Amino acid sequence: MWVWIELFIFFYFLFVASYSLLFSVAGIFYQTRIFKATSHHSKIAVLIPSYKEDSVIVGVAKQALQQSYSKLNYDVIVIADSLQTETLKKLRELDIVVHEVHFAKSTKVKSLQSVLNTYSTYDIAVILDADNVMDPAFLIKINSYFNDGWKAIQGQRTAKNRNTSFAVLDGISEAIANHINRQGSIALGLSSPIIGSGMAFDYTLLKNTLNTIDSVGGFDKELQLKILESGTKIYYAKDAIILDEKVDNPEVFENQRKRWMSSHYIYFKKFFTKGIINLFKGNLSIFNIAILYNIQLPRMMNLGLLTIVATLAILARNFLALPFWYWSLLLFVYALSFILAIPSSYFNKSFFIALLTAPKVFITIFALHFKLKGANKKFIHTPHKQY
Repeated sequence: MWVWIELFIFFYFLFVASYSLLFSVAGIFYQTRIFKATSHHSKIAVLIPSYKEDSVIVGVAKQALQQSYSKLNYDVIVIADSLQTETLKKLRELDIVVHEVHFAKSTKVKSLQSVLNTYSTYDIAVILDADNVMDPAFLIKINSYFNDGWKAIQGQRTAKNRNTSFAVLDGISEAIANHINRQGSIALGLSSPIIGSGMAFDYTLLKNTLNTIDSVGGFDKELQLKILESGTKIYYAKDAIILDEKVDNPEVFENQRKRWMSSHYIYFKKFFTKGIINLFKGNLSIFNIAILYNIQLPRMMNLGLLTIVATLAILARNFLALPFWYWSLLLFVYALSFILAIPSSYFNKSFFIALLTAPKVFITIFALHFKLKGANKKFIHTPHKQY
């Protein structure tokens, strides 16, 4: 029996390491599109859902107005949910649209639906989080991609802050995901997964799709599957950059990851059958996102568990069915896939200091797996700061 358990664990990590290395190497061959200026300017709605984000939303709204794209062709729409009166007053002094919403049970989906079903004069909808800051050329590049025929775009979210070891690790985690899951997928001819913000969609497509969704958490997972089912491929625009706040303390990190992991496993179960059916239909993008990606544990947990198993294999090598170096090789391959994916700008003193925090992050993520019950049935808010 123990032999079968060992083989099961080995083949799981063999899949994880092979998948990660394949997509990481493929990500190296991702080619950034040659930017072309265009005379056609789509009407763009920049949607910023803001739930109790009084500390950051005014500054974010001001920065959203600093686009190189013609102001005549885009509107910043702050979806104000439970904001203070003083915050609303400051927002209304700006050249933006303040769309107030009131829900008995707030969700991001409800906020977005409210706007999409109220306004109908836009061609493109850009979705930001209340802490996101667009690069000044972001909307120009999004407009150019849509003029090329794309109807769904995920921009590159990159770290706004690296002020603590937790923030550094969070930024590295997103950079790895960008390289492996998004660049790698596009390089292999697959659709890119979306992240939940820093993304743009054909306005009507987003409206029609979101009106079929009532998710509390992880709405982006359901959104991307339904968009793919409609026959629309999602592109990853590495050159369309959005600064995103990284979690800088353990408490907020735990709440955020609890929400993410809960939705990860719930949607894996929900879309498993759909993923298998689409494999036989030849839709590898849906199969990749619904099955191959979601069947894996979080990267930090995989790395921590594989490190532990490889160490135990060396110590107990006389009691194992497989040679201990098999496990060491898997750990090397998995770690190599990360090294290839991490931007060179991260390899500095702060990076190596942050690595000392990695065991604590692993323990936190591992422990969260026993606290996920009901996490996807309520809205878990991640507070943000002004940087």
